[in-house]
Amino acid sequence: MAYLWDLRLTPLILWLSTSIVASNVNDTGNSPGLPMVINTWGGPFTAATDAAYLSLLKPETSALDAVEIGCSTCEANQCDGSVGYGGSPDENCETTLDAMIMDGTTMKSGAVAALRRVKDAVSVARAVLEHTTHTLLAGDFATDFALSNGFAAQNLTTEASAASCAQWKAGGCQPNYRINVTPDPSSSCGPYSPETVLANGASSQVGGYKRPEGHDTISMIALHASGSDAPPSMAAGTSTNGAGRKVPGRVGDGPITGSGSYVDGDVGGCGATGDGDVMMRFLPCYQAVENLRRGMAPREAAEDAVRRMLRKYPAVQSGLAVVNNRGDHGGAGSGWTFTYAYRGGAMNETVVVSVPPIADAAAAAAAAAAGDLR
Repeated sequence: MAYLWDLRLTPLILWLSTSIVASNVNDTGNSPGLPMVINTWGGPFTAATDAAYLSLLKPETSALDAVEIGCSTCEANQCDGSVGYGGSPDENCETTLDAMIMDGTTMKSGAVAALRRVKDAVSVARAVLEHTTHTLLAGDFATDFALSNGFAAQNLTTEASAASCAQWKAGGCQPNYRINVTPDPSSSCGPYSPETVLANGASSQVGGYKRPEGHDTISMIALHASGSDAPPSMAAGTSTNGAGRKVPGRVGDGPITGSGSYVDGDVGGCGATGDGDVMMRFLPCYQAVENLRRGMAPREAAEDAVRRMLRKYPAVQSGLAVVNNRGDHGGAGSGWTFTYAYRGGAMNETVVVSVPPIADAAAAAAAAAAGDLR
């Protein structure tokens, strides 16, 4: 398989795309037709939607190819600063990348986590899928694997990301993800030592944790028209540079199969974005696809998965885009207004769907107590 990086694409792929905004309406029978691409977020992320969709109009392009092309477009364009090089530097001012890609026919996935010094994260993930029997490689060893497979080593830091990190350090490293350490992380850059955690799980530390700025992810599902009565071939993938100011070595939900994305061509697929440290504890995309298998419509499947998280973490920021193997789609989110983009069939432009948050976390908890979370 010739990877996308072999095409020698220009560093910034500037796709001209138009989009319209719709609401998260009834998802029964709302498929635009096949082929189809759906992914998290609108705005700059629609360039990825268009790139993947247009590639599927060529008969030689597989669903797996389309997902790689779409996610790579966002990596090259540095979508919203949250995908690709030069974004979300960690405490050491280094950008690292997470990505995964999954084949909905074989159920095989490949992923890289905390990938250093290589820009083409989703393509390296595909190399893991196609040239190993593993699912996930991490850190410097993932970089070694990438280099041995012909990818180039490059500096992922930009002038802008270096300046942003310097400003963060000058401000006392606020906010950050440290808790239960000394000196007080709400007013210090460390170095830190562990603080006593009391028997009840509470911290003995005076001071509090402040949520760092949010971050986004591209998660994409592609459906390839099979041209027969067989289910369409499907693939899914995710790419992100993770949480800004993260502790070095942190890996979120993006490269975790079933969390960042998941697909089963017999049923459908899901792409996720949000607070990965919480979301990966629930495997929400696996849950959503299994909900489809049990007969739920896409929006219902997404809402059920989000409510399961809200039950334990009422403040979680999350977004799920879910599509069945006919192209019917829906989404759900919490903590923010989530958007997803799709294009399929004979559509001339990408549509962005706005999804209001599931606001009543107490109602979600009550539903769980009443046994409504199946």
